[in-house]
Amino acid sequence: MERKVIITAAITGAVHIPSMSEYLPITPEQIIDEAVAAHKAGAAVVHLHARDPQSGKPTGNPDLMKQITDGIRSKCDVIVGITTGGAIGMTSMERLAAVPHCAAELASCNAGSVNFCFSPIADKIKEPKFDWEIPFVKNTYTVPFANTFQDIEDYIRIMSENGTKPEFEVYEVGMLSNIAYFIKRGLLKGPVYIQFVLGIMGGLPATIDNLLFLYNTAEKVLGDNFVWSCAAAGKDQFAITTTAMFLGGNIRVGLEDNLFLSKGVLATSNAEPVAKVAAIVKLFDREVASSSEAREILGLK
Repeated sequence: MERKVIITAAITGAVHIPSMSEYLPITPEQIIDEAVAAHKAGAAVVHLHARDPQSGKPTGNPDLMKQITDGIRSKCDVIVGITTGGAIGMTSMERLAAVPHCAAELASCNAGSVNFCFSPIADKIKEPKFDWEIPFVKNTYTVPFANTFQDIEDYIRIMSENGTKPEFEVYEVGMLSNIAYFIKRGLLKGPVYIQFVLGIMGGLPATIDNLLFLYNTAEKVLGDNFVWSCAAAGKDQFAITTTAMFLGGNIRVGLEDNLFLSKGVLATSNAEPVAKVAAIVKLFDREVASSSEAREILGLK
């Protein structure tokens, strides 16, 4: 399995707004179709958010998430991962509601609080499609993305009760110590799964130096008790995720993280960035992991 690379497709997220790209999936049917297509292109895992099908606004509605996860499972064998990040401003209970509802194999577990800001998007949108878009993105300038120790403990406990493995989203190096704390307390068993997220305004910038810093620190803090992947927001996505592969990590791409396939060229689907990184993986004599292989690597039931 050493040369197997897990590709995750983050399908729609809660950062980008519909005015930014006509290709951003919004309805459950669109998200399902995008997830299935990404799987066919090489994604072993899909990371899912739900949106209001009428307005495209991010929502924590567990019924919508279940509609999406059930629809994907009925069409392919991809590993289904759901968000507990939700959107900035949601309560912890709103963010956790879908976990027992969907019984997903993976769920994101943000490993600490961060100023997750994307308010500059507002400056680029002259004619928004929906009234909620500009106030929504501007709100991130004043509202932190809170993930207290109590929140993290609650997420770990509820995921454990529902057979869901936490995917720890790490935006800053100190969050690795937070994960180590819960291992020490016996609430987590290894190997833990970590997703380094670089390039968020308020977190570590998407640079190779920062990726190396995170990886080296994880080895010091967690030993060999982790499996990891990397996501990078924006234009540096493909360079950073390729570097992650060389370091022995896995790759996350998708329209949640980057709407563009290359400079000035919008991706028309999630399958396009997945196919691009799958080609990179093969070019360097690695192999794209299947969903069954990814389940073995991640220790999923």
